[in-house]
Amino acid sequence: MKNLKRVLLVLLVVLIVAVVYNYPKLNMISGYAAKNMASNVYVANRKAQDVNKVDNNVPLIKLANSKIDKSTKSATSSVYGLMPRKAVYRDGLGAVLINDDYDPTKFILQPKRDFTKTGLPFPYGNKDQKDTVFNNVDYTKLSKAIDLGFSNPDIQKTRSTIVIYKDQIIAEQYAGGFTKDTKILGWSMTKSIVSTLYGILQCNGKLNVNQLAPIKEWQNDDRKNITYNHLLRMQSGLEWDENYTEISDATKMLFLEADMTLVQQKKEAIAKPTEIWNYSSGTSNLLSGLLKKNFKSHQEYLDFPYASLIDKIGMHSMLIEADMEGNYVGSSYGWATTRDWAKFGLLYLHKGNWNGERIFDANWVDYVSKPTIHSNGTYGAHFWLNAEGRFPDVPKDMYYASGYQGQYVFVIPSKNLVVVRTGLATYPIFDLNGFLGGITSAIKN
Repeated sequence: MKNLKRVLLVLLVVLIVAVVYNYPKLNMISGYAAKNMASNVYVANRKAQDVNKVDNNVPLIKLANSKIDKSTKSATSSVYGLMPRKAVYRDGLGAVLINDDYDPTKFILQPKRDFTKTGLPFPYGNKDQKDTVFNNVDYTKLSKAIDLGFSNPDIQKTRSTIVIYKDQIIAEQYAGGFTKDTKILGWSMTKSIVSTLYGILQCNGKLNVNQLAPIKEWQNDDRKNITYNHLLRMQSGLEWDENYTEISDATKMLFLEADMTLVQQKKEAIAKPTEIWNYSSGTSNLLSGLLKKNFKSHQEYLDFPYASLIDKIGMHSMLIEADMEGNYVGSSYGWATTRDWAKFGLLYLHKGNWNGERIFDANWVDYVSKPTIHSNGTYGAHFWLNAEGRFPDVPKDMYYASGYQGQYVFVIPSKNLVVVRTGLATYPIFDLNGFLGGITSAIKN
């Protein structure tokens, strides 16, 4: 009996130490679980039990217990009853973690959408394409490459893949529980959407990316020389810690802040612009906030991404979630079906021309795909690059949007290809080089 008491006492002490040590993290754990649950249930229309079983079943996050309340369109999570967090769904703005200042009775603006259908086949509409067989496509090799992406599902964790060649779908596959109509969170692929909005503003003569960032608080210190270009290229020199395994600038922003656009703005300069390259989700949300300076009202800001880009090219499934203050979370929270993510890639493959309509200038593609100094040829302007052959079996002209856990939109101009892959495993666990190498080698120029 005495030995049992000693064991129980030791276990109790260990538990107390573990809770105390990780207590600050509990806020983040509960916050992630609640937000992810609410978004998947109310944006993607997925089942709560599937989200708990798969999406939230990752280290630390799986400690949280999450429940939904359909009457309030909300989700609440806690870790053994500690640090409960709540996320609520708002029409047009998606799910958001709330704090004590949240007023559910307060009127909130939402973006105006245009869901007009063109009556055309994909990609310029949503009707089925006519079957097309290309003599220069090795369909057997292509099929093997797609199968590679779905092999070992417990490891590769692929959810969807689509391959588009010369505007034609030549391969498309989904894991169980996912279809062409399932909205999937792009995470940091949303950053590439933000970049595109700046390309549209520049095309319309409303802004030049080489202009200084119009931030009053920066004008009397080392930050006064930061331009939009520096921000788009992640070379502003501002302090930022992008770490998702610890309490960091990134996790505090996403799971604690009501206004995510101000976090990076308040950071000090640790280098002059262009001296360092430092990937920062805070920078993307700062850019999202700066977009508002180009409009007379918050309603115009909310409407702009949809009217100028998303609905204009028929990405009708897409929704960009907003923070508590109504700012788009441009770093992380864009949702769309796999086919609609592919439309975004096709817009870039066609250098900003969408079925005869100019969305942004052709030279914007050259801008976003130009390597940023100190990034080792891996980063352009809110797009990732293969310029230095990071993936040796894939053409070096490939550039792509990339998101947490392996969300990708690949644009490969030399092959006239767009490839989308979504899932819960990223490189190198997911063999991107083998996957893309197999697809590109199946296309004979």
